[in-house]
Amino acid sequence: MRSREYGPDLTPPWKRQEPAPEVAAERDLVVEEAATGFCGAVVRCEKTAEGLTVTLEDRFGKHRVFPMVPRGFLLEGRVVTLVRPSGPAPARTPGLTASGSVAVPGARARVARESRIYVEGRHDAELVERVWGDDLRIEGVVVEYLEGVDDLPAIVAEFGPGPGRRLGVLVDHLLPGTKEHRIAARVTGDSVLVVGHPYIDVWQAVKPAAVGIPGWPEVPRGEVWKEGVCRRLGWPADPPAAWRRILASVNSYRDLDPALLGRVEELIDFVTQPE
Repeated sequence: MRSREYGPDLTPPWKRQEPAPEVAAERDLVVEEAATGFCGAVVRCEKTAEGLTVTLEDRFGKHRVFPMVPRGFLLEGRVVTLVRPSGPAPARTPGLTASGSVAVPGARARVARESRIYVEGRHDAELVERVWGDDLRIEGVVVEYLEGVDDLPAIVAEFGPGPGRRLGVLVDHLLPGTKEHRIAARVTGDSVLVVGHPYIDVWQAVKPAAVGIPGWPEVPRGEVWKEGVCRRLGWPADPPAAWRRILASVNSYRDLDPALLGRVEELIDFVTQPE
């Protein structure tokens, strides 16, 4: 016969863990992550492929992202379980889009222009959509990705740029003397603008503080860059999962390096200006 002091699993009462109180992870709530001792204010909560995460900002402005696991945080010294706040999330900034432009509530997407913006890869396209998506729909600009620029001259010729049909291209690692720079020079013209950022990959355009890391690590030549980054950050060697984590950390243009911001704005202006 079981004693009334024991539960169905026969765990002695003095060994049972009481459920931690649930606390809504409201913005600016200050908590301590139990495993690492990192203390900071809640910046945002997000749903990712791995589950709910919370981003904390410490007093030095450093951001770190943590999974919202049961009993994972301390609030004024008490163990708590953070949960997603109920109700709609607060707007990024009243009246502004993620890119910092003035929002147009209720505006319908414009019929797509003939002009286009091409970016080098899928990650570039997803990042541009996350920050400039609202602006692009109002302007009627479609963004497509190329999966590399080796065939850019043929792609531009097939597109057929001309008056009223402009093409803007965003290229990774566009530095003087590089292969990308030589290819860009071959296609640039009155109706084609090729701009680029200096990064090996668009991952580096996201500010490290937004991702919760001290900086983007150096990866020696000859090593696969994305996998090398994952290993040096202590993440699983899974670039698609790493990118989901990085993209989820981007909430607005403030989370991106100015070297990318200026180039994307330049392309949008180029393909939308009247002839």
